[in-house]
Amino acid sequence: MPQSQEGKRVPNVTFRTRAGNEWRNVTTDEIFKDKTVVVFSLPGAFTPTCSSTHVPGYSELAPAFKANGVDRIVCISVNDAFVMNEWATSQGAENILFLPDGNGEFTAGMGQLVDKGDLGFGKRSWRYSMLVRDGVVEKMFVEPNKPGDPFEVSDAATMLAYINPQARKPDQVAILTRDGCQYCAQAKKLLDERGIDYVEIPLAHKVRNKALGAIAGAQTTPQIFINGQRIGGFEELKRWAARAA
Repeated sequence: MPQSQEGKRVPNVTFRTRAGNEWRNVTTDEIFKDKTVVVFSLPGAFTPTCSSTHVPGYSELAPAFKANGVDRIVCISVNDAFVMNEWATSQGAENILFLPDGNGEFTAGMGQLVDKGDLGFGKRSWRYSMLVRDGVVEKMFVEPNKPGDPFEVSDAATMLAYINPQARKPDQVAILTRDGCQYCAQAKKLLDERGIDYVEIPLAHKVRNKALGAIAGAQTTPQIFINGQRIGGFEELKRWAARAA
C-alpha cells in the first residue's frame, strides 16, 4: 500500500515533455523550487474518474488555490507526453500543468507506483494529492487501500480545505440565453466586468419556451443561476452583483 511521504523532498527527476513539435526536458527544480505547488496524481489519462471529476475539480478551484498562495497546480500520470498533451487539450484545463511520468520514475520515487496489470494497465500511479513547498512535501492525501479506484480524499475541495478552511470557492454561474436578446448581452457584459466565470447555455427557438418553463419557471431571457439558485433576469443579476460587491 502506498505510504505518505510528508516531510520528505520530492524525487529529483526529469520529465520528458512536448512543446509544439519539440521535446523539452523539465526538471523537478523547475517545477518546485521556491514555489508552493499542489500536485495530484492519478492512474491514467482519459480514464473515467480522472477525466470527469479529478481534473475538472482542480481546474474549477484553480482561482481559489491561487488566491490562497498556490503558485502552480500539477497533474502527474504514468503516461507519455503525447497522451498527456492530448488529454490536457480535451480537458481545456489551461490552469493545470500536465506532466508525463512516462517511465514512472517520479511516481516510484514517491512510493506510489502500483501494479494494475489486472486491468491491462501495467505499472501506474496510485491516486493521491499533495502540497509541496519549495520541493518538500508538507501534506499528502493518499487514497485508501480499497479494491478498484477509490476517490475519497485526493479531490480539490479536500486540498483547498487543508490550505485554508475558510477559502472562498468560485461561484457556479450559468446563464440561459437566446439569440438577439439585448438583456442577455448586458448580463454577460456585467459578469465579464466583474470577472465572474460563467457557462452560457443558448436555447434554440424551438425548445426555448419549454426549457425556460421547465428549468426556470419563466419565459424570458436571460435566466441566471448561481450556486444552484435561480437569481432571475438581468435586473435581478444587477441587484445580486451590487450585494456581492
